[in-house]
Amino acid sequence: MLRSRRYPQLFLKEEGANPTGSFKARGLALAVTMAKHYGIAKLAVPSAGNAAGALAAYAAAAGIEANIFMPKDVPFANYVEAKLYGANVTLVDGLISECGRMVAERKEKEGWFDISTLKEPFRVEGKKTMGYELVEQLGWEYPAAVFYPTGGGVGMIGMWKAFQELEELGWVRPGKRPRMISVQAAGCAPVTRAFERHEKSSQIWQDAATFASGLRVPKPYGDYILLEILEESNGIALAFSDEQILASLKDWAKNEGLFLSPEGAAATAAYDHLLKNGELTPNDKVVLFNTGSGLKYTDVTAEAAGIERPKSGSTPLA
Repeated sequence: MLRSRRYPQLFLKEEGANPTGSFKARGLALAVTMAKHYGIAKLAVPSAGNAAGALAAYAAAAGIEANIFMPKDVPFANYVEAKLYGANVTLVDGLISECGRMVAERKEKEGWFDISTLKEPFRVEGKKTMGYELVEQLGWEYPAAVFYPTGGGVGMIGMWKAFQELEELGWVRPGKRPRMISVQAAGCAPVTRAFERHEKSSQIWQDAATFASGLRVPKPYGDYILLEILEESNGIALAFSDEQILASLKDWAKNEGLFLSPEGAAATAAYDHLLKNGELTPNDKVVLFNTGSGLKYTDVTAEAAGIERPKSGSTPLA
């Protein structure tokens, strides 16, 4: 948990320090452990990127076959790590929804166990540790708000479960739970649109596009749960353009010394937005999640920022 240099009540939960460089390690570490416990030999997953690397790593450690389907334009690091860990990788000309369809169509014939989010019980149990840690690291008190970059949204579901358990255990001081703030990219914002329309579930987002690949989920499987959490917590769902996300990513790199993932930068953009419109003040204690290391997105971030590798001899040394 890192305190901002500029905003004394803003804390950043740095998930990029996890094994495989993202929050996906939490859920998949537990899910693969339990798969091994139950004697499952073959796992399959559709992934927008980071889940692929996490599954591949833990499956390799467990001696389990991993079958991964992900969009062909995921950050290159996601593809490289999955291949090096020995997973069977299929790059798909489509989004994670198309990857999920391919897993569903082939899993019975191939003997795969589908380890997709919310289609087995353990990934959400791993993700809920974010909620336990968040409260522990704030002295067993809730913050005023939690900003969560929302692709599949299982982290938010897991945290909400953790808050309930903490209260039942008596480990958290009595008080109002934090407002849960869902953050998406304007190019793929099904939860935000459903929230704004007061709908109970989302509709598939057509032609989803954003360099924040983890947010490029056209319809989260647990969208109805996310919308219930937002309502119950008096939360809000927001979406920002790639230009706004990139600007916030640059701002935090230069002024905080943190290279955020694009998804994490969506959360920091949301914080700036709510400060500007007065919905939050600098005195409100809040937690923002950076769901992965910015270094895993070097290629897509460089492209978005217009950064190219200098040709030999073309750039003088500083």
